[in-house]
Amino acid sequence: MPVDDSRDLALSAPDSPSSSPSAPAESARSRGRVRAFLDLVAIEHSVFALPFAFLSALTAMQVNGGRVRWWDLLLITVAMVGARTFAMAANRILDRQIDARNPRTAGRELVTGAVSVRTAWTGAAVALVVFLGAAALLNPLCLVLAPLAVVPLVVYPYGKRFTNWPHAILAIAQAVGPVGAWLAVTGTLDGSWPAWLLGAAVGLWIGGFDLIYACQDSEIDKEIGVHSVPARYGRRFALHASTVAHVVTFGLFVWFGALVGFGWLWWVGLVLTAVAFAYQHLVVTPTDLSKVNRAFFTANGFVGIALFVFALLDLVIRLGLRP
Repeated sequence: MPVDDSRDLALSAPDSPSSSPSAPAESARSRGRVRAFLDLVAIEHSVFALPFAFLSALTAMQVNGGRVRWWDLLLITVAMVGARTFAMAANRILDRQIDARNPRTAGRELVTGAVSVRTAWTGAAVALVVFLGAAALLNPLCLVLAPLAVVPLVVYPYGKRFTNWPHAILAIAQAVGPVGAWLAVTGTLDGSWPAWLLGAAVGLWIGGFDLIYACQDSEIDKEIGVHSVPARYGRRFALHASTVAHVVTFGLFVWFGALVGFGWLWWVGLVLTAVAFAYQHLVVTPTDLSKVNRAFFTANGFVGIALFVFALLDLVIRLGLRP
């Protein structure tokens, strides 16, 4: 059962020095709650989406003057982390009863009580305010569109309750990042076609590896009534669908690079991306899911970082992006 944080106050008499928590103890408790909340939202997984937001923003900067706008990059980072933190917190809150029935997720913080529901909602609200504030500081268009970006983040946790394809909702939510980053730099939809291509690629990429990840829960999902492609159509179909999604993803990356004029460094990054895609589809099979985490975290983290690094080198060395 989730823990109510207010119980700590009820355990001590208000005027009793011996029972009042010391400042260091209270500080340690606060740090523990913050750490537990960061674990809840898996803050380190921002590595998947952030590189592509940076790639989109820096490409837009190169196209529109050729100089890095550091303030914009900072606000884009804040907006991305805020939006993702809100999405993960809301997802964990809305899924806590489902998580409690799944042995793989029964140790999550809201199930064990390491984080209370009240704390999770507070963190989600703060993250949402941070996201909207960063959007407002970027430009009027970002502020106007920011509520629309929140919609798929809220709908996704409910998706597994009414559709066999919740992965598609996740793909839409993730596609918003590169598009939003481009608009953050330009402030207009005019000429944003490259960002939509990159957004579609990122959405299909993440939706594709979510299909792989969901294979772990296909049997328990069927038992407890959770909808997903592996639960409805089987692991083999899900893995084939993931392969198709990643083939299309690769094609969109090629199209994006050609459209914005990237050179040989980008193509080196794409070769490494193709290797990473092939690896994750080789090590995960319908009968052997033991390497899902390796495919999910290692291979996909590598894709984001490798493509960003080689694109950045191309932007700086070949296309003349300046600090």
